Amino acid sequence: MPDNTPSLGPARPLAPGAAAFRPRFVHGVLPILAAALLWGTTGTAASFAPAGAPPAAVGGAGLTLGGLLLLAGARGARTLLRTVGRRGLALLAVGALAVAGYPLSFYPAVSRTGVAVATVIALGSAPVFTGLSAWAAGLHRPSRQWAAATVVAVIAGGMLVLGGAHAGPAARTDAAGVALAALAGFSYAVYSLVGAHFIGRGQTPGAVMGVLFGSAGLLTLPVVLAAGVVWLGTPRGAAVVLHLAVLTTFLAYRLFGHGLRHTPAWVATTLTLAEPAVAALLGVAVLAERPTPLSWAGLGVLVLALAVLSRRDH
Repeated sequence: MPDNTPSLGPARPLAPGAAAFRPRFVHGVLPILAAALLWGTTGTAASFAPAGAPPAAVGGAGLTLGGLLLLAGARGARTLLRTVGRRGLALLAVGALAVAGYPLSFYPAVSRTGVAVATVIALGSAPVFTGLSAWAAGLHRPSRQWAAATVVAVIAGGMLVLGGAHAGPAARTDAAGVALAALAGFSYAVYSLVGAHFIGRGQTPGAVMGVLFGSAGLLTLPVVLAAGVVWLGTPRGAAVVLHLAVLTTFLAYRLFGHGLRHTPAWVATTLTLAEPAVAALLGVAVLAERPTPLSWAGLGVLVLALAVLSRRDH
């Protein structure tokens, strides 16, 4: 039978830039944004923890269980450890220390400065630390587009978090808390670069994240035990830790690791500034919070900055 389907004209080939953009967006940007979406549920989930549960213990317990899940599900972890050599093992150790250092510095920062200031400093400093560290190591000189988008995204994130009621406790000035939040941002930058280093050299993302987070989980276990685990025996405590372990650690870092295969670490850490946007929207939907006009403006600018960053090749 003849084909009577109306013709829409000859298909036009994609421009080279568009052809390169689609796989990078699907395999790089989207998984990282999905990870940021999951990380954005952390604060809302942690708010349901039993009264009296130490914040550092809550975060540490999620990392311990989630890290062990990542290690258990990692294929090629033994091969990775056998083939990287002494320098590679030393670099993996540094990455594991950085992973463990994030919750152990971020949650005390929250208790000293409040959620808003700690979040802005930790997440805002991470892409800056990542870009500067990559430049200093001679890995890459980040583009002007990345620098501009990062500056705008950090400012927008500050507007979003500091301008809204969803930020939680009032911001407080505390030098030690600010330093701890910056240390959390630096820790995030370090393990992102370490992970990208091994993934970029052909190691599977699952193996790299499994080794880094499994090792970090063992490092944080003594801290969790020392802080007390009675709260873990309650239904709410167990549910919160399972959420943090399965969704914000295991699944989120599997996605983040996959995204690092197709996206530079300095771009990835900027993209994860989407996390406070997710946290703000969850605060409105779940906790009935009411962000200010400044927060809504920050949300809009942040989305625009991340869209520009996602579209451009860096």
